[in-house]
Amino acid sequence: MKWLVALLVLGLAASTTAATRTDIGGPFQLTNQNGQRVTERSFGEPVLLYFGFLTCPDICPTDLAKMARISRQLQQQQGLKVQPVFVTVDPERDTPEKLKTYVNYFASNFIGLTGSAQDIVRITDAYHVYYKKVPYGDKPGQYMMDHSTILFLLDSQGRYLKHFGRGADEKDIEKQVVTALADSTAAQ
Repeated sequence: MKWLVALLVLGLAASTTAATRTDIGGPFQLTNQNGQRVTERSFGEPVLLYFGFLTCPDICPTDLAKMARISRQLQQQQGLKVQPVFVTVDPERDTPEKLKTYVNYFASNFIGLTGSAQDIVRITDAYHVYYKKVPYGDKPGQYMMDHSTILFLLDSQGRYLKHFGRGADEKDIEKQVVTALADSTAAQ
């Protein structure tokens, strides 16, 4: 029984720590799909942030469609505007023009971001996102991008609030977004 109490105490301590992390996120400057420079504060509303690449065959499109649905549901059912934002980890191929076409497949309000290789390193380091170019196919120069699949929630000031793993249920994410944004507003 003592081990159960100790486990519960450790679990509570871990969940409190995760909710108050300050080592995730931070300032960034990237270029949106319209060629404009933006920062973490440019959106003026909470953000769902995801990292990936345009030629991803299935994971990224599935996750971006999920983000679009969550954003739409939050707007329709809760009256909450939450901006879906996609950051490429493949700036070599993913130009603003290509991003514009790509993100519009998911929702008209979806924002795509790119930048220099150094810009992408800075933001992925800030969010602790893993990515790596991996050779693919039999032609020289062909590659895929291996990367983390985490969905981040930022407040309207661009500050990290919470993150969700790929397997998280959409309805559960929606509930957690509502709670995290309410808690963030109450704390200000």
